[in-house]
Amino acid sequence: MSYELPRRMLGRTGMEVSRIGFGGILVKGAQERQAAELVAESVERGVNYFDVAPSYGDAELKLGPALKPFRDKVFLACKTVERDAAGARKDLEGSLKRLGTDHFDVYQLHALTDVEEDVKAVMAKGGAMEVVREAKKQGLVRNIGFSAHSPEAALAAMAEFDFDTIMYPVNFGLHFQKDFVGAVLAEAKRRQMGVIGIKAIAMRKRPKDQVERPCPKCWYEPIRDAELARLALSWAYEQGIDLALPPCEEECFRLCLKVLPDCGPLSVEELAWMEKRAAELEPIFPM
Repeated sequence: MSYELPRRMLGRTGMEVSRIGFGGILVKGAQERQAAELVAESVERGVNYFDVAPSYGDAELKLGPALKPFRDKVFLACKTVERDAAGARKDLEGSLKRLGTDHFDVYQLHALTDVEEDVKAVMAKGGAMEVVREAKKQGLVRNIGFSAHSPEAALAAMAEFDFDTIMYPVNFGLHFQKDFVGAVLAEAKRRQMGVIGIKAIAMRKRPKDQVERPCPKCWYEPIRDAELARLALSWAYEQGIDLALPPCEEECFRLCLKVLPDCGPLSVEELAWMEKRAAELEPIFPM
């Protein structure tokens, strides 16, 4: 009997999503047939949440045709890194066209990191948020979210608008070295937002002198050991994330699918070991 990928409600969106999502960079640079086969296999295994962005090279062009047979069965998320309305409008319209869809189930303001340069810029008059809100009124966007790479930006964004989802690094190393996670997730849960966890199996910042790069699509060094991946993913789920987006290497994606059935509550001993391990790692974001 095959393992049935579990699902969970994504906050108040009304969308029941697979606990593992599909990051569009997985198909960046792939042949069309390769992309189609990986998407079809993923859907067959129960993955129903797909995420992409125009900043991911040719990923939209590969993902669109691959998803076409399954579009009514999956949830498609996209995002923009643009901070002004004109740029966001161009991104949104281009993504809809490249992906061959008439709407996005989630559309996100991407990579909010600095409060002034990112959060306040998108929220200002003539900012990207104007386009996203109008797109929702038009039915082009069903839920509005954001991704953030700092607790300051995440908290500031939530104070500015009642978002439906948040995409955020939920990583044991960041947590044990600095409380990068706690306040942000507490506020997101208070607001009943859907939480999309990223960087769950990130190990550390990639050393500058590292010659061998077995996972070249990752700007950091991901966890490749199955047992540590299980611990890291289990820890992320215990923080309350609704789904995890693995690093966008096929090896990492398959690793998360493999260890997911064994994920569960961690023991006191396992947590103590993870805290000790985290202290030995260089964090992926500045502390």
